[in-house]
Amino acid sequence: MLLFWQKGFHATSLKDLEGALQMKPGSIYSAFHSKQALYLEALERYLRISRDTLAALAAREASPLSALAHFLRRFGTPEMTQRGAAICMIVKTLVDATKEEPEIQAAAKAHLATMTGDFAALFAKAIAQGELPADANPQLLARKFQMSITALRFEAQRSGGDEGLSELAEEMARDVERQRLS
Repeated sequence: MLLFWQKGFHATSLKDLEGALQMKPGSIYSAFHSKQALYLEALERYLRISRDTLAALAAREASPLSALAHFLRRFGTPEMTQRGAAICMIVKTLVDATKEEPEIQAAAKAHLATMTGDFAALFAKAIAQGELPADANPQLLARKFQMSITALRFEAQRSGGDEGLSELAEEMARDVERQRLS
């Protein structure tokens, strides 16, 4: 997953995969059938890790808005930017995938929609708990939140995770918390 995340689908060679997996080409194809199938598994794992992280924050926090803010703050930490791939793997896939890879494009779009759906569920919970106005639109809020994460992660990739990134992440997290009615 980390290799594909850092290099992308096209730039990752079979030699790269051999080294990362410590497997020979025949074994790789026997186990995964194709580079694309392996990539799709890596993308699925990336989604699972992201969703598990969000779910753990939501379980720990009494406030859905606090959980979302903490999720956003994570992207301003040095450990998130020092992996060599600060940008979201799903977004990177959407940008890199060509029309000749419809399965990869479709998976990335579906995974992004899944994450946005998870964010929408937390915004809906915040509405139900009275943290947000009853007429707030959880889907719209989730899309805006997803866009904020994408922008922050793009900035992390662009800047190499400079010191100002944590301040930016903190300010964006506060924007989420400022929506709270009480």
